Amino acid sequence: MPGNSSLNASVVELVLNAGPVAKFVLLLLAVFSVICWALIVEKWWEFRKVRRESMSFLKVFRDGRRLATIYVGARRHRESPLALLYLAGCQEAAGGLAGGEMLEHALAEAEDGLPPSRLEAVDRAMRRAASVEVARMERYLPFLATTASAAPFIGLFGTVWGVMSAFHGIGQQGSASLAVVAPGISEALIATAAGLGAAIPAVMGYNFFVNRVKHWAAEMEGFTLDLLNLLSRPMPKTAASAKDGV
Repeated sequence: MPGNSSLNASVVELVLNAGPVAKFVLLLLAVFSVICWALIVEKWWEFRKVRRESMSFLKVFRDGRRLATIYVGARRHRESPLALLYLAGCQEAAGGLAGGEMLEHALAEAEDGLPPSRLEAVDRAMRRAASVEVARMERYLPFLATTASAAPFIGLFGTVWGVMSAFHGIGQQGSASLAVVAPGISEALIATAAGLGAAIPAVMGYNFFVNRVKHWAAEMEGFTLDLLNLLSRPMPKTAASAKDGV
């Protein structure tokens, strides 16, 4: 423990005594690191809400006996991309009019389900909504990728600059002893450590969230096919009669 305390104190002392270029590099890497951690926490919370809302909506979708009931449930789960796809598909299937009742009316008029031309329009509308949702989930991820790629090189720049300064000091003092070289080299290597400290969480967070986006893109693709299959089938008599009783 005493050794760790002295090491931390020496690192802080090296940072405080660093040159202006080294301080700028460390400050830039610190800013990148703070922003990355904030984005990682924000995206983790966002995907947590997406999963929770989607699981809740899927339960409504599977248990719902009427399209109007599912439509109301979808409006209550705005954080779910599947719910937003359902709303977009229903609106297109109902001829641009919002509401599950209008969709049930359109299906009741089509004895064998929606015609192919209308199904193609619903498919396009849901794919357009899926693209919007994928773009929303990918928001801020490029910054994590940029940090993962650039931070090590920024740290390397600080290291090279520190080594150059150390050799310049050697030339001025005319001595290459460890006492002369060690402080400059230590100051230079801190920049490398700071670059890796910013890049490693960024690349791990980026890969994790990209996989989450791919997962939900596949879920939206499957949900689109499920809804199209549902709309292509004739509407059950019980649902149609329930509509008439509303």
